[in-house]
Amino acid sequence: MMHIMEGFLPSPWWQIWWILALPCLIYGFYKLKKIMETNREVLPLLGVAAGFIFVLSALKLPSVTGSCSHPTGTALSAITFGPWITAVLGFIVLLFQALFLAHGGLTTLGANMVSMAIVGPFVGYYVYRGLNKVNVNFFLTVFIAAFLCDLMTYVVTALELALAFPAVSGGLLASFIAFLSVFAVTQVPIAIIEGLVFVVIFKYIIILKPDLLLKMKVLTADKMEKVKGGLEE
Repeated sequence: MMHIMEGFLPSPWWQIWWILALPCLIYGFYKLKKIMETNREVLPLLGVAAGFIFVLSALKLPSVTGSCSHPTGTALSAITFGPWITAVLGFIVLLFQALFLAHGGLTTLGANMVSMAIVGPFVGYYVYRGLNKVNVNFFLTVFIAAFLCDLMTYVVTALELALAFPAVSGGLLASFIAFLSVFAVTQVPIAIIEGLVFVVIFKYIIILKPDLLLKMKVLTADKMEKVKGGLEE
C-alpha cells in the first residue's frame, strides 16, 4: 500500500503532506532545468532512471498480511541525480499512475510523494554519500542505499497512516506499529531484491558508460578505476 488511495486520508492530513511536498517539487524542477541546460549528455540516463521508477513502482505484489507491496525504483535516480530531481521524477510517475492506473490518487499524491519520492530517496542518497566517503565497497554501498530507498518509503507511509488514524488504545505509536507490521513481512525481502537489482544495474553502467557516473560525481576517477579493476579480476 505504498500508493495511498484517493480519498483515504482525511483533512487536514492530505493537505499537510501536499504543503510539505510542494517546496521539494518546486526546487526539484529548478535543479532539473539546470541539469538539462548544462549536462545534456546525461539525459538518456535520466530517462532510464524515470523508467525504473515507473515500471518497478507499478508492480503490485500481494502481501501475506492482506495488503500489497511495490518496489519503488528510486535508487538509480537518487544516487546519480540526487533527491531533488528524484522528487520530480517520482511526482510525474505518481501523477500518471493516479490518473491512468488507479494507483494512489490526487488528494493523496502529496503523501505518496513524501514517502516514495522524497524521504526514501533522501535517505538513500545521504547514506550512499556517507558510506562512499568512508570507502565502503561501492556495490555494498549501492545495495544499502537502494534497500533503504525502498524500506523507508514504507516506514513513512506507515507514519502517514498512523498520524491520520491513531489507535483508540495506544494512540499514534500503537497505530504506527500496526501499520508497519502490515508491510514488514513482504517489504523487507522486496527491498533486499531491489537492492540486488540496482547493484547489477550499476555494474552495467560502469562497464558501458562509466563517464556518466563521473560527470554526476557519483564516483571520483580514482574510485572508478578501483571499481572497474575489481570487476575485471
